[in-house]
Amino acid sequence: MLLINRLNNRDIWMKNPGCFVPLLCPVFKTKYNNNTQQVMKNTFKISALIVAIASISLGAQAQTSTPVSSSTPTSTGVRFSIGVDAGIPTGALSNSYNWNLGGSVQADIPVAHSLFVTVNAGYDNIYGKKNISGTTLSATNIQLLPVKAGLKFFLVNDLYIQGEAGAGFALNKTNVGFNNAAAFIYAPQIGYQFQLGGQNYIDAGVRYEGSTKFNSNIDDSKVNFVALRLAYGF
Repeated sequence: MLLINRLNNRDIWMKNPGCFVPLLCPVFKTKYNNNTQQVMKNTFKISALIVAIASISLGAQAQTSTPVSSSTPTSTGVRFSIGVDAGIPTGALSNSYNWNLGGSVQADIPVAHSLFVTVNAGYDNIYGKKNISGTTLSATNIQLLPVKAGLKFFLVNDLYIQGEAGAGFALNKTNVGFNNAAAFIYAPQIGYQFQLGGQNYIDAGVRYEGSTKFNSNIDDSKVNFVALRLAYGF
């Protein structure tokens, strides 16, 4: 009887496969909702972490009466910078993309001697190649909105190292074939601040920025690049 039932079920499927659609749709819908909820939870956690770090940093600054060493150019309170970011893709991304260009704003919050908390947000447009590998295919530009927080430490005078982490949000994920709206990003950096007099300076930094996969099913969907940030600080 069990064998007959299985054969009958197979016949029903072959004659009318659409009958199983109502059964499968809730499964796929549940999986999609779970993925969306996970992304939103991760985004909320990262945003909350950034706000918490900034709040703790401002509180620590307000409670201390000893200013950061005057040898550090950003020693007179919170400093802001606006800059241009340009980079070259690395790894598998370089097979289909040439370079990236964008901009960013950053706040440096002093918390200890030569040590600062950074909060950074920006925009990156990664330009796709034309006629990839001699074909008529062209890669769609990737548009990212990175939000990061981290630490900046001055080794000596105006020379510093910086490390940041956060989330990169794909603004055109459907066009580029991503199934994740956001991915974890990290960015170690080394740089130098050129003093212009008063509270103004030029911040020049070189960083490597990497990410986790924007498409869960594709290992080569990481967005990695080496970039130069040239910013005006005040």
